Amino acid sequence: MKKVAFIAITDHAISKALILQKQFPKSVVVTTRKHNDPNVSTIEAIDNYVANNFSQLDGICFVSALGICVRMIAPHLQDKNSDPAVICVDDQATFVQSVVSGHVGGANDFALKVAQLLGAQAVISTSSDQQNIWALDTLANQFGWTIACSDKLNTIIALFVNNKPTALLLDIKDKGTTFLEKTSAKQVKVFYDVNDINESDFELIIAVTYKIYHFKKPYLTYIPKVLSIGSGCSKSLDPVLFDGQLRERLVDQGLLFEAIKNLGSIDIKGQQEAYLVWATKYSIPFVTFTAEDINQVTVPNPSAVVLEKIGVDGVSESTAMLLSGNKKLLVEKQKNRIETTNEKFTFAVALDKNVERKSAIAIIGAGPGDESLITVKGKEYLEKADCVLYAGSLIPEEMTNWCKPGAIVRNSAMMTLEEQIEIMQEQYSKGNAIVRLQCGDPSLYGAIQEQMTIFDALDMEYFIVPGISSFSAAAAVLKSEFTIPEVVQSIVLTRGEGKTPMPSRENLAAFAKTNATMCIFLSVLIAKNVQAQLLEHFDADTPVAVLYRLTWKDEAVYTGKLKDLAQIVKDSKKTRTVLIVVGKAIGARKNRSYLYSPEWKHIFRTNKKFVVNE
Repeated sequence: MKKVAFIAITDHAISKALILQKQFPKSVVVTTRKHNDPNVSTIEAIDNYVANNFSQLDGICFVSALGICVRMIAPHLQDKNSDPAVICVDDQATFVQSVVSGHVGGANDFALKVAQLLGAQAVISTSSDQQNIWALDTLANQFGWTIACSDKLNTIIALFVNNKPTALLLDIKDKGTTFLEKTSAKQVKVFYDVNDINESDFELIIAVTYKIYHFKKPYLTYIPKVLSIGSGCSKSLDPVLFDGQLRERLVDQGLLFEAIKNLGSIDIKGQQEAYLVWATKYSIPFVTFTAEDINQVTVPNPSAVVLEKIGVDGVSESTAMLLSGNKKLLVEKQKNRIETTNEKFTFAVALDKNVERKSAIAIIGAGPGDESLITVKGKEYLEKADCVLYAGSLIPEEMTNWCKPGAIVRNSAMMTLEEQIEIMQEQYSKGNAIVRLQCGDPSLYGAIQEQMTIFDALDMEYFIVPGISSFSAAAAVLKSEFTIPEVVQSIVLTRGEGKTPMPSRENLAAFAKTNATMCIFLSVLIAKNVQAQLLEHFDADTPVAVLYRLTWKDEAVYTGKLKDLAQIVKDSKKTRTVLIVVGKAIGARKNRSYLYSPEWKHIFRTNKKFVVNE
């Protein structure tokens, strides 16, 4: 919320308003009372201030009796689409009431934030908030969708808040549809194919789609911008006629015009009037590609004529595919001739690859061991997965407790890579959600490179969800900050050279020259060699820690000095799942960060100006 006014009636109210002002950068505190604080503006009359500023403000917070608030704003109210968010805080900051423009104007969120700042109780009276269900009038703005419906929006909302049976059709997958899937109310049934919906079972249909549907029941459509249009045309194509015919042809293809995300063509059409006028009219990006770019794409309908004329075997299909990142087309090349001018243009349509509803393999970092240390995002994917593969020797079985009933969950420790790929291929072909759990963070000694190479070769989609590495868990267990000003500012994540050779420039002794905090993986069996290499540059009394199965139930931590590293490992009798940490940062407490040093220059705000305290 940008421009906010806090209107305070009493001295006590002013003190509360000043607390709030610090949390809203572009806010003012106004009152009719005389006050010495330079951050408070004294006005002649509240009603005049509200009259002069009502339409210019994004939010108004009265710190007063609710009656005063209502009387002051009543003459200026228009509708929820234009009125600012208005809330009211009582003089003692016990309650924060959302007054007008709760959803569209943001008053409900405004009230919740102010209540949190004051430790007060937010009072939200809108039905959807009381039931903790979607606010249908704000979802479009929240997720960047366009909205269309069969009736007045308030009529649609009334059906929903009265808990009428609702079908939710999701033709794409993005942040918004993921939110809807996770938060659907009891009256909502989710569908991914329109043919599965029996309209007689529902009184309302909500769709997030780029397609044209003709529902008989009341419906609400959220339209995401997900379609890429590629086009080629004659030199003198008329902008108005191009616009009209493109709209008609999209309707013929059952596609919503409002779902267009961008328009593309070859660079020699960069100044084509029809494209430029159309793109400006609808504020849709117009993007051009070189012949070299276009020739990297294999199109389903190559043209020998186009190849001869401009050196590419197609424009519309290739540019649609380039814009969308998709190798498939929703609509292959369509040829169009405008009868009145005999001008021609082609177009093709592709769906943004990032919103396609299809299977993908989630490579998820499970964290160091404790099942609660998986990231929220990783846990969400794990809970939804139809198939989960995990290495039981590195990941505790408790982690699979997050999996849903009916999911295929298998320990891959005794499986070959080929057997794992075979299972994932089978599940992938069915469109099922697949998770490959990796210990720690997949980027560190996760052996995912080989898997990703195979996925690429099989044209299987995948993505990575990072996790908490054991080196972070080590810092937490040792209660240490691994980077300390003027002592150590770098962390080296590496391993010693055992059966797997190291690159020539990455030996431990070379890294030890820096005296950085060193976290050494996969090296417990060569501890004596590790110790010798580190002692070439580290002091013998440098702190060292040997950490076994961090955050697991049988976690063990052994500390000492570098000169005793090999003996510590021997005495521990641990031969795997061990991280070795070496450095002055372990357990250090004496060095004080400049951030908290008395010599550091702190910035204070006074009299609406910023000054530096020397």
